[in-house]
Amino acid sequence: MKPGEKIKLQRDIKELTLSEVAQNAQIEEKLLVDIEKGEVDPPLGILIKLAKVLGVRPGTFLDDQQEKGVVVTKKGEEKSLSKMNASGNHEVENLAYLSLARQKSNRNMDPFLIEVLPDHESSRQTFSAHEGEEFIYVLKGSIEVIYGKEVYHLETGDSIYYDSIIDHRVKSLNNDKALVLAVVYLPV
Repeated sequence: MKPGEKIKLQRDIKELTLSEVAQNAQIEEKLLVDIEKGEVDPPLGILIKLAKVLGVRPGTFLDDQQEKGVVVTKKGEEKSLSKMNASGNHEVENLAYLSLARQKSNRNMDPFLIEVLPDHESSRQTFSAHEGEEFIYVLKGSIEVIYGKEVYHLETGDSIYYDSIIDHRVKSLNNDKALVLAVVYLPV
């Protein structure tokens, strides 16, 4: 089941209208319709907002729904990275992510491998802000993290930990692809 289908299922279970969920998540209703239809891949920031409104973990929309005590992801066994961009449309994809614990339900953290692709002039990457915390470790390349009014440049081996409630965004530097490990915590 795709993330949009899972979002619709949760909305139906909670007996909430499109309008109610969109308004409470502070997103456009049309965007929610497109996400539920599978026409738009939801960006992580919007997944987090929708999860909060629906009272579930963001990973609920990405999980394989297998209850396991331990989840091991061996090199080469991962599922392919899902491409998305910060604004939730398909104009320019600048993030590709892989959930590293999708088989583990009822988890408190969501670990991801994220490819941060070079921005294009037509990219309109928006900022994200949501409850919780994020930890990012740069595995390869270099990135820029804009956090509120501060700007941080991180290279391979650098990390950053921040409260997600402040407007933030991540972009690659030097027109090169970067690879990061990101761990997102969202209180439910």
